[in-house]
Amino acid sequence: MSSFSRRIVIALGISCWVGMLLAQTSSLNIRPKNNSPYSRFGFGDLASQYYAGAAGMGGLSAAFNDPYHLNILNPASLSYLQATAFEVGVHARYANLRDNDRSDNLWGGNLSYMALGFPLLNPINRVLDKNDSPWHFGMNLSLQPYTNIGYNIQSDVVQDGELGATTNIFKGSGGTYRLMWGNGVRYKNLAAGASVGYLFGKMLNSRRIEFDSLPNAYSTEFLDDISIRGLVWNAGIQYTFEIGNKERASSRLRRLTIGLYGNSATNFNSNSSRFYQRNNFFGGLVDTLLLETGVRAGGTLPAQVTAGIMYERANKLKIGAEYSATSWSQYRNEARPEVLLDANRFALGLEYIPEFNSYNDYFKRVRYRVGAVYASDPRRINGEQLQEYYLSLGLGLPLIMPRQQVSFVNISLEGGRFGAANAIQENFVRMTFGFTLNDNTWFFKRKFN
Repeated sequence: MSSFSRRIVIALGISCWVGMLLAQTSSLNIRPKNNSPYSRFGFGDLASQYYAGAAGMGGLSAAFNDPYHLNILNPASLSYLQATAFEVGVHARYANLRDNDRSDNLWGGNLSYMALGFPLLNPINRVLDKNDSPWHFGMNLSLQPYTNIGYNIQSDVVQDGELGATTNIFKGSGGTYRLMWGNGVRYKNLAAGASVGYLFGKMLNSRRIEFDSLPNAYSTEFLDDISIRGLVWNAGIQYTFEIGNKERASSRLRRLTIGLYGNSATNFNSNSSRFYQRNNFFGGLVDTLLLETGVRAGGTLPAQVTAGIMYERANKLKIGAEYSATSWSQYRNEARPEVLLDANRFALGLEYIPEFNSYNDYFKRVRYRVGAVYASDPRRINGEQLQEYYLSLGLGLPLIMPRQQVSFVNISLEGGRFGAANAIQENFVRMTFGFTLNDNTWFFKRKFN
């Protein structure tokens, strides 16, 4: 092959490689699933980590445990499982965005979570073998979003001088996910647990500047494609105080549970591609300002701690409160530097069952839930920290499956406001449908005479 032909082949190869990169990172190919303007900042919008059952109670998690429902936030609760639980949830969200005299209505939704948890010692075996051991064990696997990014915003700016009016178009999509493995152990009234997991995902952000007053001017676009990888963990404890006579009927047992869980700051790695370009009026590439691929960097996710308390009357009432603090000021992302603020969350919740073993009135067996939440967000707009507050309602609908096993359809409805006084206000309603399928035959040892 001649040197001239070799140059042609190399040039064509580079052109194809650049073309493939452009096809993947062009803003025309960014199609966000929803439009949340604030997800442009920080790590995106934080996804709810609690499941539909707890969502109706304000997302209580520190002191929450249930024999049929999972609570992966505090892995100590896994030791209270009495049956295998497979949980899957989906959500739909409506939001009204308002900024001064402008408003917009948005719809969105997605898969919320998938998880599988089970007791490591089958409760049926324990009864048949007359095993009164004070030790209990539980385990779970889960996959769910951690952050969501989706926005498509246009901002018109009028400037003095030759540039005149300009239009800034911001688009983004992506998010991160967590795959978690948790274990819990309980000895008598003290439970402890720990979870480890893998954080992964992608953040795709674009900013395009168009000069409206100069018809022949080139537009400029800045594209950042950031892949995130890292290990995460958390650990927790729960302690239960039995109240009153322990010999009374199980339906009248009362107890008070305190719970605590959290994690230290954890590091993650990023692999970024940056493509900054200048385009003509027809969208054609005129000049490449910057092209980088495989840029490796690091980052830090914050430490977090949650403490709560819950009073329970067995099969009748649960009422609790909790407080959470997250040190988002520790957040660091070398690929996309930003400064965030520490965030807090306070929640109250209640669950009530009129008559859990009613045979002739289904609605007396339904679990009725209500909750209230106030939270500050780590992001700041125009010098003001974002805030969120909402009320929640929920239903736990029991289903009788084959072999008389009980499963649940959990429905939660959350409605409130998110934003800042001098910025975009978001009034939202979020509905979550969760399906909890229970099975107590896992690890059951059948005996034949």
